[in-house]
Amino acid sequence: MEKWFEPVTLGDATLVNRFVFPPIKTAFGTPTGEVTPRHLRYYRQIAENGPAVVTLEPTAVTADGREHPKQLCIHLPESAAELRKIVDVVHEENRLVCLHLNHAGAAANPKVTGTAPKAPSVLTCPTTGQTAEPLSGEEIHRIVEGYRSAAEKAVSAGLDMIEIQGGHGYLLSQFINAKINHRSDRYGDNRLLFAEEVFSAVRAGAPGLPLLLRISGNEMSPEFGVGPEDVDALIRLAEKSGIAALHVGMGSACFSPPWYFHHGRLPEQPQWDALTRLRGQTHLPIIAAGRMGRRERVRRLEEEGLADLIALGRPLLADPDLVEKWRKEAFESVRKCGYCLQGCLHRVKNGQPIGCNINPEVGEPEMEKTDRPMEVLVAGGGPAGMSAALFLKRRGHRVTLMEKEKHLGGQFQLAWQAPGKLAMQDGLEHLSTSVQSSCDAVLLGKTVDADAVREMGPELLVWAVGAEPNRPATAGLDSQNVMTAVEYFRGIPKVKGPRILVIGAGRTGLEIAEKLGAEGFEVTATKRTDPIGSMMEMITKKLALKRIDEMPNVRLMPHTAVQAFTEAGVEVETDGEKILLQPFQTVILASGMIPCPAPDPEIEAAATTVVRIGDAETVADIHSAVHAGYELALQY
Repeated sequence: MEKWFEPVTLGDATLVNRFVFPPIKTAFGTPTGEVTPRHLRYYRQIAENGPAVVTLEPTAVTADGREHPKQLCIHLPESAAELRKIVDVVHEENRLVCLHLNHAGAAANPKVTGTAPKAPSVLTCPTTGQTAEPLSGEEIHRIVEGYRSAAEKAVSAGLDMIEIQGGHGYLLSQFINAKINHRSDRYGDNRLLFAEEVFSAVRAGAPGLPLLLRISGNEMSPEFGVGPEDVDALIRLAEKSGIAALHVGMGSACFSPPWYFHHGRLPEQPQWDALTRLRGQTHLPIIAAGRMGRRERVRRLEEEGLADLIALGRPLLADPDLVEKWRKEAFESVRKCGYCLQGCLHRVKNGQPIGCNINPEVGEPEMEKTDRPMEVLVAGGGPAGMSAALFLKRRGHRVTLMEKEKHLGGQFQLAWQAPGKLAMQDGLEHLSTSVQSSCDAVLLGKTVDADAVREMGPELLVWAVGAEPNRPATAGLDSQNVMTAVEYFRGIPKVKGPRILVIGAGRTGLEIAEKLGAEGFEVTATKRTDPIGSMMEMITKKLALKRIDEMPNVRLMPHTAVQAFTEAGVEVETDGEKILLQPFQTVILASGMIPCPAPDPEIEAAATTVVRIGDAETVADIHSAVHAGYELALQY
């Protein structure tokens, strides 16, 4: 990987390596755009021995172009002073800082802006469900002035370069897109005019800074996405305008969010095709973005000459030390992103700060050593138990972990087997390896009972034994060939077909229905309430439902309660109507989990302090479990 650690120049800027941190919304800020201490810790984590360029999260050039209530701001009088705080932190780590400028156009969030979204023409964005109104000439002029003002503030704040968002279905892309821009004025006659004015305004506001242009290699929306001829025209304008590099992603925020966010289950070939096409269209340096946290992808980029720099976003959330580990060839120690969007995008969309399923330290203070080391016993080697053991050991305690199975992982060991989640297996393996290499003892195949606790005499017993399947008390269920969702993913016993009933079409049930449907089984999945696939990250859910919609052998039945199993079939009530379903050869229970029993009084008496965490306390998800272990360690 030597090439990627060679210096390179972009405009007048010299980069110490060829890695770039792209713009990622954090939700660390405030509704009025203040920079918070967590911002500073987060950007320092990324910058320390990290990518040569750290791009700040997207900033809207005017208030009506915002997408999130806690985005950083550039349009306010105090914005430059606020951004200077982050700039100073990144410069202390000898890295460059890039400001990403955007106006979301039709993708703007009216709940944030307080106004209807605006676009070149009337346009409904499926992501927000809002219909944009056409921009007036005066409004366009005000937005262009917003770019100029933002560039001036960038200079004042000490930023090193500016990136202009020209793709992903946002405003600049909307203007160049012949499928969207139906204006009859000069901005319709010349769809590049808005981009020309934006480039000129940014250059006027920041004449000495290198300018980058972010584009979509393919917006992956045949009906609404910008066409290749329009992208090529924008690239030719970029070349004439002195743009220093193209930052190439995929997708559209409105019309193809899975591609915009590079969800882990999407095929890779369209991205390679897009990069190959663009490589033949321009001499400008290309920054390749999207799922680049695996060495084999980086190697392919180099072998095929498709990129000059690499953008690493979510992989640096999972492991901020990734770049340095690659430089030292410490490849086995990398904590790899699973591209699931669960701990990052899902949280930000729900108004929470960005996080990571497998890295609970995103933006958090450095963990300190305890001044009172204890003897700790962790019962359970699932995500919560492994996390607790790992972080308690880092705090300086003497830690023993006991797990009744012959392997670590708990339900995390099964999660990656669901469709599209294979990349999550890497995170499990890293966590498991880290625990086994750091803890004082890891005892597998051993149940924590009163004798084991008395023998060890721990000052702290962490009860992280997980959860067990909920078994509904449905009449006649015992007469069926029944297995739990956990048993299904373990492959014991085997599924008998052809007809399968999945009780509970939440996250796990939907994954099972898709997997069985793809294998050719005739599947019916019921859920007492709506929505189907509750608790799933939204893009993951949409991809699963899209796949299932293409399967005539899979039937989803929301608002359906299974009431009884009889010789004639299965009695259910759906939307108030009682119907009989034909018999099934296998019934899979995906009807939720309940915490495993609490420690009995003998176990409680044998330890000084007992704490229940993870699913053993409250059933949640992997993100909650891993973070529970980390938060426990901070208390001791």
